[in-house]
Amino acid sequence: MARTSGRPEIAIGLIDGPVALDHPDLAADKIREVSGKLPAKCSNADDAACTHGTFIAGILLATRASIAPAIAPGCNLLIRPVFAEAPANEDRMPSAAAADLADAIVGVIDAGARVINLSVALQSPSRSGGRSLQEALDFALRRGIVVVAAAGNQGAVGGSVLTRHPWVIPVIAYDLRGRPMNLSNLGASIGRCGLGAPGEAVTSLGVTEPLTSGGTSAATPFVTGAVALIWSEFPAATAAEVRSALTLAAAPRRTSIVPPLLNAWASYQAMSRARS
Repeated sequence: MARTSGRPEIAIGLIDGPVALDHPDLAADKIREVSGKLPAKCSNADDAACTHGTFIAGILLATRASIAPAIAPGCNLLIRPVFAEAPANEDRMPSAAAADLADAIVGVIDAGARVINLSVALQSPSRSGGRSLQEALDFALRRGIVVVAAAGNQGAVGGSVLTRHPWVIPVIAYDLRGRPMNLSNLGASIGRCGLGAPGEAVTSLGVTEPLTSGGTSAATPFVTGAVALIWSEFPAATAAEVRSALTLAAAPRRTSIVPPLLNAWASYQAMSRARS
């Protein structure tokens, strides 16, 4: 963050709830709506979906002068809401149908996203919905779009169509002592391909006042933001190089179902060596 606030051409696709686009701490000129079933702007400030979308957007794109300075306010943000309502309980996550999530992923890729943030749980997919999501993630792989997704807050061991895809970076939540939080879902693919990030007592933008929340939803944009900043510093790098710098710098060899904690500076140094 001391080196860059991000480049506009490194666009972040935010697939979440609607966002309070008129919030004074958001860089509105860097936000663009990707058309879908739901509007990007909040229609009800009290709605939990609006609160969640604004919170995640704040971590990524609030101004550096904000009470909760964002990671990558210099990047562009492409907003594509996928849920109209979300639970208010911070230990749960808003969910989306696999088919809707697949449509949104393709939509933000077509709109120019380079990295996609999915702070959303996956509803039990139908066979066709699961297949369409798999195809959308394969499309992201072919196009070189990095996908970062919350592992989920059920405290379970396993995975989903989303977290098992080899191109996705699943994210679990770590507490303030640097330990994995019990609420985080774990699993072989999560441990092998994922990362941990701050997920306890995270402060970001609320619709009217700053909000403190947590879980894997809150942890995910820390990884997404790190991807955006590293890619901004090394714009000629491929998606595979950026992804490898993030995941391999944290732990080159993995045998645990618990992913290592994100180390953004080590990732920057790894990319510097790779591109020198």
